[in-house]
Amino acid sequence: MTGRRDIEFAADDGVRLRGWFYPPRGASGPAPVVVLAAGFAMLKEQYLDRYAERFAGAGLGALVCDPRNFGASDGEPRQEANPWQQIEDLRHAVTYAGTLPEVDARRIGVWGAHYGGAHAVVLGASDPRVRAVVAQAPAIDGVGSGRRRIPMDRWPNVARAFAADRAARMRGEPAALRPIVGHPADRPVFGGDAARDFFLAAAALAPAWRNEVTVRTGEWSRMYDASRYAELVAPVPLLMVLGDGDTLSGTDLQLDAYQRAREPKRLVLYRGDHHDAYLGRFEETSAAAVDFLVEHLGKEDDR
Repeated sequence: MTGRRDIEFAADDGVRLRGWFYPPRGASGPAPVVVLAAGFAMLKEQYLDRYAERFAGAGLGALVCDPRNFGASDGEPRQEANPWQQIEDLRHAVTYAGTLPEVDARRIGVWGAHYGGAHAVVLGASDPRVRAVVAQAPAIDGVGSGRRRIPMDRWPNVARAFAADRAARMRGEPAALRPIVGHPADRPVFGGDAARDFFLAAAALAPAWRNEVTVRTGEWSRMYDASRYAELVAPVPLLMVLGDGDTLSGTDLQLDAYQRAREPKRLVLYRGDHHDAYLGRFEETSAAAVDFLVEHLGKEDDR
């Protein structure tokens, strides 16, 4: 452990977000910082701490929080992920990170995986305080990947389910929930065996994790297309770390977004599926992120 400390801060609406700050090791003064963004419905304990440790060991501060409505952070309804609200909360995290005495607020990077990887791209394209972006196995095109997860003849049923959920919530009923992974008959968000095995193994790392999200979370995710922001990240440096067999977010969709991005950019293509980035390819993916972030945040910014 690098001497991480508990942190919390308030979003504009008063919701308190909680997580950890990892001070940069070996720094003699204010150092760069990396704000980490969690994957879909994931908590800070689920592998993000491993990346934060690596960043801190390389002399970069690292800040990671549970998304609102999840884990240790406040927010209602629980287990609801609005991608645009999560991006706004990441802006608050950037603001908070810049107030820490160990941090040089002119050298802030963002690293994100899956949903957080897509958020990192949007943030890099729209927040001038961000000086480097790493997107690992990003869920870059929710429209494209969402349509691939179910047969076309079921699309009308999905639309009716979303409409019924909105009507029920307007009547004051609690938000309906669906499993993230599970038996196909339960219609989970992710129906594949690899996703089920990954999430259930990751659950052991975070007792507060729950295998469910609101139905509206699924509606929002199917409308969320961060790929359109890829070409707007430049001149901020962008690293995309992609699996060559990512069937969860779609390697082809990710590569399309990378092709649209402008220089400066870098691509690391590892062998494996979406989840291998965290597990069997952790050394490779974390080293690539460290090298990139140190290169682009290591020098003091005179702007």
